[in-house]
Amino acid sequence: MSSVKVGLLGLGTVGAGTINLLQKNNDEIARRAGRGIEVVCAATRHPDRPRACSTEGLRVTDDPYAVVDDPETGIIIELIGGEDPAFDLVMRAMSNGKHVVTANKALIAKHGNKLFEHATKCGVTVAFEAAVAGGIPIIKSIREGLTGNRIEWLAGIINGTSNYILSEMFYEGREFADVLAEAQRLGYAEADPSFDVEGVDAAHKLTILASIAFGVPLQFDRVHVEGITHVSREDVAYAQELGYRIKHLGLCRQTDAGIELRVHPTLLPERQLLANVDGVMNAVMVMGDAVGPTLYYGAGAGADPTASAVVADLVDVVRAFNLEPENRVPYLAFQSSALSDLPVLPVDSVSTAYYLRLEVLDEPGVLADITRILSENGISIEAILQKEPAPGAENVPVILLTHRVQEQRMDRAQASMEALPAVQGRIVRIRLEQLQ
Repeated sequence: MSSVKVGLLGLGTVGAGTINLLQKNNDEIARRAGRGIEVVCAATRHPDRPRACSTEGLRVTDDPYAVVDDPETGIIIELIGGEDPAFDLVMRAMSNGKHVVTANKALIAKHGNKLFEHATKCGVTVAFEAAVAGGIPIIKSIREGLTGNRIEWLAGIINGTSNYILSEMFYEGREFADVLAEAQRLGYAEADPSFDVEGVDAAHKLTILASIAFGVPLQFDRVHVEGITHVSREDVAYAQELGYRIKHLGLCRQTDAGIELRVHPTLLPERQLLANVDGVMNAVMVMGDAVGPTLYYGAGAGADPTASAVVADLVDVVRAFNLEPENRVPYLAFQSSALSDLPVLPVDSVSTAYYLRLEVLDEPGVLADITRILSENGISIEAILQKEPAPGAENVPVILLTHRVQEQRMDRAQASMEALPAVQGRIVRIRLEQLQ
């Protein structure tokens, strides 16, 4: 049987890794797919630039439309990232009758509903395992391995840059800005790191995971997103003293009222497996009603791990070549006609526990006023730390852990506490999850 011809959009780190992996494991991949898989053409902005892979026998061009229009190819791999021109290229490839494999989380999170509808119309498929958590097969695990479960919640460390920064702050006691600068030098963070440290990248990935877990349309614009730029080394140290680690967590939970969909810094008990995922590694914990908690851990980025997911998608697409569209695995795990309209809950209706750090004047009655305000808003306290003031300082750090409470109650309580004359500046507030 002749090999399947593939066109590649993007010949950077992941593109080169994909070509290398296909060449290195060619025989093994062919045995699994039932036929060979061969990249025959590629588009890149700089065709003459040296690459980390062999381009011998590969037609390389700076015109991506020439690749998607090439009549020889049956599959297009999209690795250029972003929304424009990726969306137009993928839509055109499908209109040309080509299947698509992509690692583009922004494309899927923001335009996946349109892409899947068009793919169905064209009788082709869109595979996107590499869009979430690099080499971890988390999409396949939820969509196929856990298909007999009702997924109750899912929580993940799904951005390696933020996890590296928080890990260094924990182990080395360094400030956010210092670790970020080091991450940029090491290549873990971009020159403009906001996409990672402000939580947008993780929100793209969580959007995809939540849709697969709960069978709802992709709704990126409904994700509550917070970054880690306000987390200080003091917060990391105080959390540790109380038995917690701070992680940048993506979390979705299905309730009777709707779906929680949020990305933010989170205190996790130090005994939790997720709390001990360090460096640039990713991990996702999924709670199913039958199987209980399951954990998926591995490299969330890089040439080889992401290429592993791309090639796995290629093999799945080739295996399903002769299947009718209605017999293929649904994109979002549930049949498209059975997707739920369960709403995404506003964050002020979500209930969590909280870590609060207040800077207060060192004078009598302050703590009594704070606890009174919390009590008036129905908020109970789990733990209190009152630290000694620094030499010559007038302010004293007070750290509180609360029990679970609806966020709008905490909003009211925080506003009242910040209005106290003894409370100096803004209160640092970080959500706390037990993941039970």
